[in-house]
Amino acid sequence: MATWNSRGLRGSTLEEFINLTNEKYAEHGLALIQKVPTPITPVRIDRDSRHITLAYFDQKSTVDYIGAVQGIPVCFDAKECHTDTFPLQNIHAHQISFMGQFERQDGIAFLIVFYSHRNEFYYLRYQKLMEFWDRSIGGGRKSFRYEELEPDFFISPKGGLLVPYLDLLKQDLEKRG
Repeated sequence: MATWNSRGLRGSTLEEFINLTNEKYAEHGLALIQKVPTPITPVRIDRDSRHITLAYFDQKSTVDYIGAVQGIPVCFDAKECHTDTFPLQNIHAHQISFMGQFERQDGIAFLIVFYSHRNEFYYLRYQKLMEFWDRSIGGGRKSFRYEELEPDFFISPKGGLLVPYLDLLKQDLEKRG
């Protein structure tokens, strides 16, 4: 079993930005995306703050978000990176497997990566992620560099949304043909 501790909160700001974006999308009837809760079993609770300080994950998580965008099933995970190199070990094999299965069911899978040191958000297409993943499996680099990313898939805040990813989802669909 995996242990949960404060490291699990690293992406909480990113997730809050995405949650706010998803609320706006839902309000405007553009998409219905929900955060997938990860079930945990608390082991230790701080008596004063009543916060869980140690817990075990009940099961492997799949992705952070799942839903539909105007009839298109989507799933994605939110990842935060503090340098220009993103270690692929931050993505688990069971997540890659789930996203692959989702794609084979005609869904769209992707990652939203927040480069916190640059204050930049990036939409990482599943196909591009698999290029990096397959390279690592084949004995190549176990990470990808900022310079390797597709320039057209950086997310720019607009309309009061911090992580407006729908335009890039549309671009992803167009790139697939």
